[in-house]
Amino acid sequence: MAFELPSLPYAYDSLESLGMSKETLNFHHDFHHKAYVDNGNKLLEGSGHEEKSLENIIEDTYSSTAIVQSGLFNNASQHWNHIQFWEMMGPSGKTMPSALESALNNQFGSIEKFKDEFIAAGVGQFGSGWCWLVQEVDGTLKITKTENGVNPLCFGQTALLGCDVWEHSYYIDFRNKRPVYLQNFLENLVNWENVAERIR
Repeated sequence: MAFELPSLPYAYDSLESLGMSKETLNFHHDFHHKAYVDNGNKLLEGSGHEEKSLENIIEDTYSSTAIVQSGLFNNASQHWNHIQFWEMMGPSGKTMPSALESALNNQFGSIEKFKDEFIAAGVGQFGSGWCWLVQEVDGTLKITKTENGVNPLCFGQTALLGCDVWEHSYYIDFRNKRPVYLQNFLENLVNWENVAERIR
């Protein structure tokens, strides 16, 4: 199925007071995300994957042994990653639901330890990529990091929370201060209600 750029689920300026500027959202959504959609559609044509869902395209084109992933995978995966990213943030959902809070405390020992591990994963991802809170098939919660466009679908995991650590996600607002960007993401930008709804 052809890829389509979704509208942001909130206004471009609605996150400015929370640390993500209108300029960042404009460039990130309207230029970077749109480029993944446009390039992905060009690569999708004639690939044999045209009738598949976005998720199936990602799963079927990922190679665990490839040094460099295919262009179709990269663009499809980044399209999916950004759809999740926009939904995982927002001007609302700032109170963490008790069930999610309990799950994080049980898995990581405390909310602060969870946040520290998440930030460390994002800071430790060399170059472009993502850091994630995922749920394994057995229900275990885990923090991971992935390079470039690789995402939890590639490993049979459920993405609960993901943060884009490509420089285009934070350079306008935070320059090269990735740790500060990640801290602000957790403290001000995450829609914890959305995260909680993703738990199986």
